[in-house]
Formats: sequence, C-alpha cells, structure tokens
Amino acid sequence: MNAAALKPVLTRAADAETTSDPSSVMTLLADSGTGGSPLTTYRSQFTEGAVGAPAHFHTRASELFFVIGGSLQVLVDDEVTVLDEGDLLLVPPHTPHAFAAAPGAEADVLFVFTPGMPRFDYLRLLGRVMRGEASPQEIKDSSERFDNHYVDSPVWRAALEANR
Repeated sequence: MNAAALKPVLTRAADAETTSDPSSVMTLLADSGTGGSPLTTYRSQFTEGAVGAPAHFHTRASELFFVIGGSLQVLVDDEVTVLDEGDLLLVPPHTPHAFAAAPGAEADVLFVFTPGMPRFDYLRLLGRVMRGEASPQEIKDSSERFDNHYVDSPVWRAALEANR
C-alpha cells in the first residue's frame, strides 16, 4: 500500500464489535482493508484455562502478541514459553505457533497482523464454532482464505496435557 494513501484509523472502544466464545472475549479493533487499515488488530481476553489457538502458521503475515495483563503460554516452533504482562512477541510468517492462557492465569492480549488481511470474519466464525453454532470443518475449509494453516505439534499437545 502506498504510504501517501494511508489514512488515520480510529476505533473507539464504545464502537468496537465484540465476539465471544465460552473462554474468551475478542474486541475487533481494525481489519485490514476496512476503513483504510493496513493491518488487522484485535484484543482477546482469555479466562483461566482458555485454550486459545492450536498450532498453526501464516504464510503472508507476521503475528504480534502484546500481553496487556495476565500471562499467555505460547508455542513458537518447538519451544513453549510464558509471556507476562508487558511482554511482546513477533512471530514471522511460516513459523508454527500456538497460544493459551498460562496455567492458573487469565490473559489479556493485543494481537496485530502485518501486513494485514481481512480476518474478522474468521474470528466471528471461530466464535460460532466454539459456541457450537458452526462446524469445525468450516474452519478447516477457510485455511487459505484466512491464511491459517494448522499443524500437529506434539510439544504443544504435551504442554496442554501437563496443564490439566
């Protein structure tokens, strides 16, 4: 996108759309291509024990995690670590990663995808699947559209099992 074509993007908290599932509330802040936004960003508030996202990667975007509060357990490649309040993580394209609320903690996280691509429909779909209103197959069928490519991670499965 041409820098001269960029315009300020403002989303007021009172105007932001929220979507939720049994373990998190997502506040949708700016979606690439909507309102001139060159990136996609949203805030997720995870309850204790929330599973977040299974191991996956993106081919076109880097994903930034900024922990506003609480703690987030993350997988990057084959390493599991915990991000605490104030920590920032940037995961480049093609890097397998996953996340969940850290054991015994809630997590409040700002996510940013850059370059952005429209993802809010994916987040809405994810909420519907988590609430039992849509089939998990719809998530699988949307992998190319939303650049979410799921992979198996024995390391992540073991970390989640250890948290139970």
